Amino acid sequence: MAIIGAGGAGLSLVAALDRQLNAADVPRDVRPPSIVLIDPVHRRANDRTWCFWDGGVSPVEPAVHRAWHQVAVVDRRGAERRLSLGDLRYVMVRGADFYALADDAAARLGAVRMPVAVDEVVDGAEWATIRAGGEEVRARWVFDSRPVEPARLARTALLQHFRGWRVRFNHRALDPDLPILMDFSVPQPDRGTAFGYVLPSDAFTGLVEYTVFSRDGLPRRAYDDAIAAYLVDRWGSGGVPGTYTVEDTEQGAIPMTDAVYARSAGRRVHRIGSSGGATRPSTGYAFAAMQRQAGSIARDLLAGRRPVPPVPHRGWHRWADAVLLRALDQGYVEGADLFPALFAGARADRVLRFMDGTGGMWSDLSVMSAAPVGAMTRAALGDLGGRLRRPGPPNPS
Repeated sequence: MAIIGAGGAGLSLVAALDRQLNAADVPRDVRPPSIVLIDPVHRRANDRTWCFWDGGVSPVEPAVHRAWHQVAVVDRRGAERRLSLGDLRYVMVRGADFYALADDAAARLGAVRMPVAVDEVVDGAEWATIRAGGEEVRARWVFDSRPVEPARLARTALLQHFRGWRVRFNHRALDPDLPILMDFSVPQPDRGTAFGYVLPSDAFTGLVEYTVFSRDGLPRRAYDDAIAAYLVDRWGSGGVPGTYTVEDTEQGAIPMTDAVYARSAGRRVHRIGSSGGATRPSTGYAFAAMQRQAGSIARDLLAGRRPVPPVPHRGWHRWADAVLLRALDQGYVEGADLFPALFAGARADRVLRFMDGTGGMWSDLSVMSAAPVGAMTRAALGDLGGRLRRPGPPNPS
């Protein structure tokens, strides 16, 4: 088998195969498939942070840096609400730790790395052929995480774009037991939603991010100015340069779109990660869906079944996301008011399961009922009109 792209999705599949081989229900004589991992970059640095919710044990538990059982949400007036997560926990995985875990798994599996870019993938009845770096690789199964055009174009397309500083204060500034999930007291853009985001490693160090939901990104200077201002606003004189140092930075942009992505590009070629629809459109969370996707594929491979990636998010969730995105994009609701209202109107664990795409319909309805009825009805009718004018595939395949 071949895995194209050694980022979050591709490496999650490597880790899942290694983990599944040691599962109690897997016969001892089962052997993993031969694996070639194709990516021009071998990632090792702390270039990103993944966060998600789980019930106490993560599929990538050895890479977990911090986990919390409560979070804070701050409304635009600065009022803080501390939320207990019940039987859930909010988990932080740093890039370097995850890459190290995946490297160890790849070594145990005997995976071969090809540090080249892929030029072409040709599907076939028995094999897929990959042309990369002047070489040709045949694989029974190909799992491709490279960006791809959606099977159905978006009716609404926003970006979740952000920049973060890993800050070390010279005094005890952070509550290590309380991450700030969303702080809407930051200045809001004319069109879009902005919030601060704080993940403490300990009382002195943490990741401080400025995040925006809007159609377009910002110049890097705008993010840095916003983070610097947030440090002052939240920590007063303790947030003035000289009271902290910036140890590292990270930046990214995540599509928030109701586009539909196909899970397969042929009989032997399948899409994984965001290219296979793993990103939750209304929140940008993807890592937990990648783990579910990788686990399912790994089980099928080891059992000799056709390893088609599962649908990452159910039709109900995709519809709810489309309505929410339309409401935000058209200005029917202000994100800085909507998200705090959801946490105020429903149990925190239900809101988090909704955001991660693991809640049931009735649980999700209790969350959505906290949103403004008129605005969401208007968005739902607009979404219905768009579907009637341009119907798309009922299920990504």
